[in-house]
Amino acid sequence: MTEPERAVTLRSLANLPRMDVTVSDTKTPNGMAAEAYIARLGERGIEYVFANAGTDFAPIVEALSRTKGAKAPRFMTVPHENVAMAMAHGYYRIAGKPAAVMVHVTVGTANAINGLINAARDNIPLLLAAGRTPLTETGSIASRNRPIHWGQEAFDQGGMLREYVKWDYELRAGQPVEAVVDRALDIAMSEPRGPVYLTLPREVLAAPGTKPRRDTVRPLGASAPEPARAAIEEAAQLIAKAEFPLIVTSSSGRVPAAVGALAALAEQFALPVVQAEARDMNLPTDHPMHLGHDVGAFLPKADVVIVIDSVVPWMPRNHQPRKDAKVIHISADPLETRYPFREVEADLLVTGSSLAAMVMLREILAEAMKGKKTAIEGRRKALAAVRDEIDAKRRKLIETVKDQTPIHPAWLAACINQVKSEDAIVISELGAPLPVLQLTKPLSFMGGLLSGGLGFGLGAGLGAKLAAPEREVIVTVGDGSYMFGNPVPYHYVARAENLPTLTVVANNQSWLAVRQSTLDVFPDGHAAKANVMALTELKPSPDYEKVIETCGGRGEKVEGPGDLVPALRRGLEAVRAGTPVTLNVQTQARR
Repeated sequence: MTEPERAVTLRSLANLPRMDVTVSDTKTPNGMAAEAYIARLGERGIEYVFANAGTDFAPIVEALSRTKGAKAPRFMTVPHENVAMAMAHGYYRIAGKPAAVMVHVTVGTANAINGLINAARDNIPLLLAAGRTPLTETGSIASRNRPIHWGQEAFDQGGMLREYVKWDYELRAGQPVEAVVDRALDIAMSEPRGPVYLTLPREVLAAPGTKPRRDTVRPLGASAPEPARAAIEEAAQLIAKAEFPLIVTSSSGRVPAAVGALAALAEQFALPVVQAEARDMNLPTDHPMHLGHDVGAFLPKADVVIVIDSVVPWMPRNHQPRKDAKVIHISADPLETRYPFREVEADLLVTGSSLAAMVMLREILAEAMKGKKTAIEGRRKALAAVRDEIDAKRRKLIETVKDQTPIHPAWLAACINQVKSEDAIVISELGAPLPVLQLTKPLSFMGGLLSGGLGFGLGAGLGAKLAAPEREVIVTVGDGSYMFGNPVPYHYVARAENLPTLTVVANNQSWLAVRQSTLDVFPDGHAAKANVMALTELKPSPDYEKVIETCGGRGEKVEGPGDLVPALRRGLEAVRAGTPVTLNVQTQARR
């Protein structure tokens, strides 16, 4: 299609009778669709809407004033869309329930896309709603009344994000908003889960609502598919015959009960577990079958590999399974159909809930491995020696780096272990390295995201605190991630909504991911030999600890390794008393 043809097509789409707005009353109507929208969100269990308002919100603002005391979600002002999206992301990760975000027309949608991509790649169900600039110039109480209403109209507002949502739609005049909200949330909460997008024209919101044909409220989403028993039986036979079966996972612990299911499965049959770029706490670090995070160290030994909820279980350019190894993938979408290209070895693909699959696999393996107790116990003994070696290496690393200046990231993680409560929620976006963190409780960790949309950690911390106000939330981020996280809006919301967290900025004054990637691709290149590698320094370094002070929090700079534990303790004491704290920790440029 040529550009002129494309332009004509877009204009034609824009001119279709999408709204059929016929509201000519210039008085505020009773029973606005905006009121029905807010009420339906509450009826479907949405407790929070993280909102960044604009002129398109007028019917919403009016409706909120009318619905005081009614069952309605809490609309929370969040003065940046990236923070709002991350809050919804973090809230779901801990609460297990979706939240909604509402932003301002095209420009707010554009600002939200970074967080939307993060949510899509992390299978986070959320409802992103955006106003539509008024589509009429006259004839409606909600017609255009500002110059920006011309500049903010798009031919296809949803087009800018359609690739990253499961569904997008625009509410039309005469449609029951309840049915549209139901459909949006049902699709978001059906496996594999993900975000949806809904646009809400101002005229439609201000018009009287339309009653649905049948108004029922039920649990959100379609039931998850159960794994095929025949497929699990086949997997069990492969595992039963294996000498060194290996489980690789990234996010099986997203469902709390799955942590116990994996622990029981691995313990009963001596199945080693390695976490690949873990985004969740999938297995307690003190579990005897937890063999750390280096998949490459064990992949060459494995004759059967069971991949559970992992998009990238290993890096093919560095490591690959044995040629004779059997590879099993288990997840809600083992083909990862939302990813354009992915060539990963697979002999058996099992679709369904990983929790259900692990429970079923344990049951079937108990029968399949009868008479193999000697083999299981022999493997258990061998793995205990491997685990001892891994623990010894970690202790040696901590002992080696504990006095180094600037502070080594491993020492930062070790110090956090010393001060945090057992059920604390630790978030690490290029902050504290996971291999050193000690985590034993489900939903106690959020890691970096495959999409790499920086700025996730800060807002996710607020969402986590909102979901679990009684738990400590420690947000560890790199200095670049801190800047991308929009720190002023972050600290503002923390103070305004009484969501105190401890923020630890691992300040290495560099863009380490860019530097490391360049060295990986060009290890002997000119950039590797340069005194200063281009585009990798973040100097001069800001006084990050002072940013929080503008929002009523407390900040502290930490330079010496011996000062870190006392500073962390002071920070957590202040947080428990209700004051948010930021520690600007001077760290080495390494992971």
